Amino acid sequence: MRSKSLASIAVATGLALAVSACGANTSSGGGNNSTNSGSSGGPKVGVILPETATSARWEGFDKPLLEAALKAEGLDPDIQNAQGDVQKFSTLADGMINAGVKVLIIATPNSEVGASVAKKAQAQGIQVIDYDRLNTGGSSSYYVSFDNVKVGELQGQGLADALKDKPQGANVIEIEGAPTDNNATLFADGQKKILKPLYDSGKLKLVQSQPIDNWDNQKGGQVFEQILTSNGGKVDGVVAANDGLAGAVITVLKKVGLNGKVPVTGQDATPDGLQAVLRGDQYMTVFKPIKEEAEAAAKLAGLLAKGDTAGADKLASGVTKDSKGNRDVKSVLLTSQLITKDKVKVVVDAQFVKASEICVADTQAICTELGIK
Repeated sequence: MRSKSLASIAVATGLALAVSACGANTSSGGGNNSTNSGSSGGPKVGVILPETATSARWEGFDKPLLEAALKAEGLDPDIQNAQGDVQKFSTLADGMINAGVKVLIIATPNSEVGASVAKKAQAQGIQVIDYDRLNTGGSSSYYVSFDNVKVGELQGQGLADALKDKPQGANVIEIEGAPTDNNATLFADGQKKILKPLYDSGKLKLVQSQPIDNWDNQKGGQVFEQILTSNGGKVDGVVAANDGLAGAVITVLKKVGLNGKVPVTGQDATPDGLQAVLRGDQYMTVFKPIKEEAEAAAKLAGLLAKGDTAGADKLASGVTKDSKGNRDVKSVLLTSQLITKDKVKVVVDAQFVKASEICVADTQAICTELGIK
């Protein structure tokens, strides 16, 4: 997951754009209909997003940002959402392949469908970019995402920081993402880099680590409640792999009067997650500037649509190891940032979310205190 850096590009928040081995104005995307790409007349690019049920990012952030970035590259985008249905994902891909897209950008529900779609597209001479999630065992030529091991490290570090003053043996429960999502594996790998030494030393005690199929928030809450009950109601910290799962965990903690007392991690810097951070119910989230991810994918697609594979290879100069497929994938990876309460303003200043989305009745006072407006 590590490689030489290609470039550093300053962004409004001072975050760096790193191109290595191995995402923004909020806008509401509509359902799963094809994006109205206008009449740009440019090369057609198909984009298939995975779902809307477990994370607000795909329709609220990625869809409008990808549309804008692809059009800025002179491309004609068709952006659709599979709504978590692998058969629908395949059907959407078939339609785009038959429509003659030059490039296919896919963020898949699981690696199996991603690999199948990539194989069909490449048989028709269509370049495929894995977006955000690497399809292990697949054949996509390029991958655009974040350094997802680093994301996990930020989550682990956030929890370690929050529990540093706790007595020896503080109880930790881990609610992880879908086992079929390679990103979830990478997040967990990063968390382990920080937390395993603390478990091994006895500073922290891992009660249980449980992946949640399909990133299902409701299921995540149920599983967390079962683990908490079986541990006699004892918990000092929770690793939640994203803001959706964190919200489900917090709902359970509220039922037992522990919200705000037990630090919970998250990821994606969603409005709900940031509100929870401001309230003190969630200790941290991870800000991944999706605008940069969308722009990197669009630039790569533009080069590939023109047949400029040398330019594409120069942009995606990093390498991500696909251990299942035993191959190296040309990659663009971007950096992310740990966001605690005192850093929420960074996300607003970057125009990733609007202050009005997070400064609501019970968070307005803290927003004012932190200068969020």
